Amino acid sequence: MAPLRVFITGASSGLGEALARQYAAQGAVLGLLARRGDSLAALIATLPNPQQHRAYAVDVRDHAAISNAAQAFLAHAGGVDVVIANAGISVGTLTEHAEDIAVFADIIATNVTATAATFSPFIAAMRAQRTPGRLVGIGSVAGIRGLPGAEAYSASKAAVISYCESLRLEMKPYGIRVVTICPGYIDTPMTQVNPYPMPFLMAPDKFAARAAHVIAAGASYAVIPWQMGVVAKLLRLLPNTVYDWAFSKAPHKPRKPVGPAAPH
Repeated sequence: MAPLRVFITGASSGLGEALARQYAAQGAVLGLLARRGDSLAALIATLPNPQQHRAYAVDVRDHAAISNAAQAFLAHAGGVDVVIANAGISVGTLTEHAEDIAVFADIIATNVTATAATFSPFIAAMRAQRTPGRLVGIGSVAGIRGLPGAEAYSASKAAVISYCESLRLEMKPYGIRVVTICPGYIDTPMTQVNPYPMPFLMAPDKFAARAAHVIAAGASYAVIPWQMGVVAKLLRLLPNTVYDWAFSKAPHKPRKPVGPAAPH
């Protein structure tokens, strides 16, 4: 059986790194994209068969650079089986602070627009293949109900969930599976700054193993870990008055300026 060909954004640390290690252990040929080229090179050096993987030092807000990387990977691997739009940033934002509007724009550009820009250059190749493959969007349980102090992040992940649902319908006639994965709390640099308890905190390698299973199955939607999926469904069912009472005073993620895109 030919090895899987997998392209992952935000691959230099966090969920992206864990997914890269998971697929490399399966013998996959990887295209790893992130802003930090030195970190990608260091990661690839530790993977099985490092010579078959490719690193692309790209900021996901540079759509032309993503497209160039996609074409380079397609030429190298001869096609693609899985594309995971994982790059994302999460910082606290408050609309009352004018300076946070620029942060809001960065989060939307990185978490939402870059997801579409990552998928776009691969769709024609997937349509032409005998086995069309999977497009995987990384949402979040934070996209299921808006969290205080996380206006931009919650909005961005809600948008990713809805966008992937639309894309799933569009790709269905071509046999391309669109998979939406919503992580709960995963122990990565993104969550390690959170100043509040994180229920059902999961190790990145365990998340990656579960995610790879969901992707292989072609599931349309999954929350990982499953316990957070139960919590998310319950939160969705709460009337607004109850939800507002329970969460209006919840702790906020710290605010800080956003620079170039960082991975989950």
